[in-house]
Amino acid sequence: MAVSLSGPWNTGEIDRFLDESTFPVRLSCVGNDGFPRVVSLWYRNQGLNFHCVTHRESKLAKLLQKDARVGFEVSPNEPPYHGIRGQGMASLQALDQESTLQELLSRYLGGTDSKLARWLLSRSEEEVLVTIKPLRIYSWDYRERMADVG
Repeated sequence: MAVSLSGPWNTGEIDRFLDESTFPVRLSCVGNDGFPRVVSLWYRNQGLNFHCVTHRESKLAKLLQKDARVGFEVSPNEPPYHGIRGQGMASLQALDQESTLQELLSRYLGGTDSKLARWLLSRSEEEVLVTIKPLRIYSWDYRERMADVG
């Protein structure tokens, strides 16, 4: 199924933004009580799909197993505001290799030498790969009109 796009950015611009950004993806899922839950996850972009890692026993993993529908946003917290948001479907699978986790550690921590990185790698067998396949992506870019802010 093709991703529905709206907003000022085309597929190439969205892909480039996701590849270059190190903002975490803010992921919302449906809680057991029907209310949304929002978590921030490190991601890597692969053809507009997000690949994230979470502990297999985490609340997030359990909620996604019950309901795969998600919302997401990737954007900076400070002006000038720009980014993407949308809806999609999440799937979980075993983290067969440490490569995804190592890529995320390099992307967000600059490598695997920190205490946090070593701890995360030490429990990689307990992690699962979360793949988010967007159905809709909305982009926005206020950088030009907010040029004098920030």
